[in-house]
Amino acid sequence: MPPETAESDQPEQRAAPPSFQASTYPFRFFQQAMDYWIDACQRGILFADVLRQRSNAHLEHEKSESPTVLHFKHELLLDGRKLAQPVNYQLVRILPPEGVETDPAKRPFVVFDPRAGHGPGIGGMKPDSEIGSTLRAGHPCYFVGFLPEPVPGQTVEHVCETEAIFVAKVMELHPDAGKPCLIGNCQAGWQISMMSALYPELVGVLILAGAPMSYWAGVRGKNPMRYKGGLLGGSWLAAFSSDIGHGNFDGASLVQNFENMNPGNTYWKKAHNLYARIDTEAPRFLEFERWWGSPILLNGEEIQFIVDDLFVGNRLSTARLATSEGLRIDIRNIKAPIIVFCSMSDDITPPQQALGWILDMYRNEEEILAAGQTIIYCMHQSAGHLGIFVSSSVASKEHDKFIHNIDLIETLPPGLYEAVFLEKEEGMPCTDLASGEHVLRFENRTLDDIRAYGCNSPNDDARFATVSRISDNWRGMYETFLSPYVRTFANEKAAEALRAAHPIRMRYTAYSDRNPAMKQVGQMAEIVRNNRRPVGTDNIFWNWQEAVSKHIVMVWNAYRDMRDMLVEKTFLEVYGSPLLQASVGLRNSRPYTKSYANRDVDRERGIRQRLHGLAQLGRVGGLREAMIRALLYVVRASKGIDERAFRTLQKLCAENPDLSMTAAELRAQVRAQAAILAVDEKEAMETLSVLLDSATMEGEVAALDVVRKVVEARGEITSEARRRLSQLEKYFTAAHTSFQSRSHDVQIFREENTGE
Repeated sequence: MPPETAESDQPEQRAAPPSFQASTYPFRFFQQAMDYWIDACQRGILFADVLRQRSNAHLEHEKSESPTVLHFKHELLLDGRKLAQPVNYQLVRILPPEGVETDPAKRPFVVFDPRAGHGPGIGGMKPDSEIGSTLRAGHPCYFVGFLPEPVPGQTVEHVCETEAIFVAKVMELHPDAGKPCLIGNCQAGWQISMMSALYPELVGVLILAGAPMSYWAGVRGKNPMRYKGGLLGGSWLAAFSSDIGHGNFDGASLVQNFENMNPGNTYWKKAHNLYARIDTEAPRFLEFERWWGSPILLNGEEIQFIVDDLFVGNRLSTARLATSEGLRIDIRNIKAPIIVFCSMSDDITPPQQALGWILDMYRNEEEILAAGQTIIYCMHQSAGHLGIFVSSSVASKEHDKFIHNIDLIETLPPGLYEAVFLEKEEGMPCTDLASGEHVLRFENRTLDDIRAYGCNSPNDDARFATVSRISDNWRGMYETFLSPYVRTFANEKAAEALRAAHPIRMRYTAYSDRNPAMKQVGQMAEIVRNNRRPVGTDNIFWNWQEAVSKHIVMVWNAYRDMRDMLVEKTFLEVYGSPLLQASVGLRNSRPYTKSYANRDVDRERGIRQRLHGLAQLGRVGGLREAMIRALLYVVRASKGIDERAFRTLQKLCAENPDLSMTAAELRAQVRAQAAILAVDEKEAMETLSVLLDSATMEGEVAALDVVRKVVEARGEITSEARRRLSQLEKYFTAAHTSFQSRSHDVQIFREENTGE
């Protein structure tokens, strides 16, 4: 999907074509020409009126003290401007629409909107949205937005601290509901990742939707935007833009960057789509433009951090960021499950940039397990960048599923998973246990599965590292020699004039009622609507119009492809130069190697101590621990875990007093037993006898029955999982004269493991 176009759920509707009596062809041709001429003129007037409405709405939107495009009513809870360290962020409570009730005892959700040039509200712009899905599921929902102008002196670090205060406030309002689930859209994704790494105790589940985390990542021929920092000479231009903006950076420049990615859509296709379908497309166009046409400002310090440390430096995904007090920001500190939602059709945040941080942080899957981290990624095939947030189809499937299964997500054992959506089919078992039209399954993955989407070669990483070092040098020279003079001549009035003259803003002023030429357009449009004469799709001139439009888009796309190819080739040649790399210290006796996140002595010592403690913990517990360990023993040989199995486990445990557990107890048991199995699977299974010493035969049979029914609930069973289930049946149902005498049965778990 083009970056500046939301998906339309409205089918094209054209009026029925006029009928013609059999007559001469010239007369019919002339009649169609006249019909098309009237229709085209009417569409032109209506098109101009829609642009006028858009411009007037934009100017009215700017007058609001706290402009937002949220569809839902809301109330202000905390204003960041009134905190000890003021920022322009706000926490609001979303009020459920009429007929929808939320339960304060359910886990709260907090949606963070991106501050990447546009104003807030895209996460709740429609009834079918992240916020809408949350409310329909009965969860309390909160929203973190921002004001158009930053507080002087605020930084990204200050914003992260404020967001932590907001989340703590939500926890205070729902003390018995569990830790909040945080949803970060686009830019807000990396920002709340930083906050979560600094305050991991505040986070229940973290959902990163279309969030760029690893800015160097990408695939040749597909992701030209990542080269822009190098071709502009680094981050000095951001510093210059902030200086002439009197300390503020105009977000309209970021919006323009997005538009320039797809010039065919920006300069022709979007406008033509509105013009050609003016009778049906106007409401959707105006709704989306309320958000797209609301550029905001960022502090110079904020944009400099974003460009230096993220766009060019790529320091977040390699744990090379630190706070002003020296605290290192390391995503590995986040112990809550992390869900990464991305799309193959997202050209703003491609999958490589959304998932690349996992490859930067971890060298193998064992490190993920040892760190106790649960990472889930969901790959959509067709949604564009904005479709991830505003598409009704995405909201009613992916977001709904994640929200309904948040307890399962938090219970998953540590590891790397992919979220897979299976359509319900006739004969599929236990479909009543899965909400909606799909069954959500979490399948185990490896780092190679992420690498398969594409990643940089060592030579490409060396090129981006060269850009980073050159950027630091150029910015240093600009700050030393030019910035003082630019700041001397900069002032607020000049900055306001520059912002008003930006093409993004000029197009709203030009088509508004402030323009005398537009004053009569509204009246003319009303007359046209009362006398509308649209042509049908069989009109030869209509078809010519569509053919010409497609050809224009093809020309623009050819230009875009040629431009992107030239950009990539220039970048690769310039920054691949051995001389240039040597001049910044990257050419020496050793070849350049990718910069992974640094290993931490204290972290690894803590991991070793925890693993040592797990060996002792493996002998502690009773029937519940034995049942969970046995179940996980089979699940480890399965293709994944799905919601049917989890619901079955919850139901069966609730029915048996000896196996009953609260959600928190179940979560703790699953994660603990999974860690014990990961350390030494055979030893963990051989010590089941210790856990079962105090159990009755009836209790063992009941526990085995739970394991069997949970495994069968997900349908297909792999041959290895079936073999392991058979092992458990032999062990649990063997006759024993004493529960202390199971030692002769441990050979059941010493059989050679055979895969499928």
